[in-house]
Amino acid sequence: MTVQMADPRIGVAEVDRLVDVAVGGRIADGPEVRAFESAFAERCGVGRGVATSNGTTALHAALTGLGIGPGDRVVTTPFSFVATANAVRLVGGTPVFADVDAETLNLDPAAVRDTVDALDGNVDAILAVHLYGLPAPMTELRTIADELGVPLIEDAAQAHGATLDGRPVGSLGDAACFSFYPTKNMTTGEGGMVLTDDDALADRVERFINHGRTAAYEHADVGHNFRLTSLGAGIGRAQLDRLHEFVETRRRNAGRYDDALADQPAVTAPPDPSNGRHAYHQYTVRTEHRDALRSHLADSGIDAGVYYPVPIHRQPAYDGVDAQAPVAERAAEIVLSVPVHPALRRDEVESVADALAGFDP
Repeated sequence: MTVQMADPRIGVAEVDRLVDVAVGGRIADGPEVRAFESAFAERCGVGRGVATSNGTTALHAALTGLGIGPGDRVVTTPFSFVATANAVRLVGGTPVFADVDAETLNLDPAAVRDTVDALDGNVDAILAVHLYGLPAPMTELRTIADELGVPLIEDAAQAHGATLDGRPVGSLGDAACFSFYPTKNMTTGEGGMVLTDDDALADRVERFINHGRTAAYEHADVGHNFRLTSLGAGIGRAQLDRLHEFVETRRRNAGRYDDALADQPAVTAPPDPSNGRHAYHQYTVRTEHRDALRSHLADSGIDAGVYYPVPIHRQPAYDGVDAQAPVAERAAEIVLSVPVHPALRRDEVESVADALAGFDP
């Protein structure tokens, strides 16, 4: 059997919550969703949570709530899943790509400053991604955002359970957006969440995802139906109880791979910062011999994935976008992710570690 890249952990607790919600009859938006929002916000040390239908709608709703719209420029990373930039476009804004740091592959604050300077400071928000579960340099980005007087947004779709300087990811920006897709560190099947300490912003997001509703059949704004179901929230509440366990297992698996790569000259392990806690949504190595390593892993029955083979500014949907991001473009050529999820058996972890250590291009 192949060692798979992902294997969502759905157990008895999740099934029990689903049954409770289904029997209760409130399977769409309702008290279960409110309970999940409160619990997730509390876990991340934030005042308010607004659950959404997925991570992309969370980004869309947060940007809208922050007033980002047509003509607005949002500085973001070109090295992420395309949804990060698409959400900016969906609200009518323009994603402006700054390059990433060569070690972390997260937004490079120096590149952000250069990008801002090239635009004479005319930007309206900064949208940082915690790539692969590694916290972005939020302290430096916060300084830049404050100097400009613009909001700083976290795309935390891959970083449930990560921390920076002792603070949970999700509490580091003016708004944070999570995804609960099945491959993420915890899941609701599909789903997302916007977190913020700004009550007025949370109220705007709540209205936007519910047709602009302020009361029964009273609609103050034009909105969408971006709501999470109670069924999804039930799964999410059970998963949240296991999030610490999930992340600790990912970190333990990652530590074993780090050990295996300690004397491997052809493959570089991902960084694990001293001032943060990597949540290892992906364990992403770098190698000049990616195709050979991927083939070597396949020969050992191990799946591997490339996240992401094409930077966003090189995607067909972004033809004509003027962006200089050589580090991101180089990263797209050399990154490879191996299974690190908590469903791996110990023998599977050892198989991955042995395969990485034994790679000889």
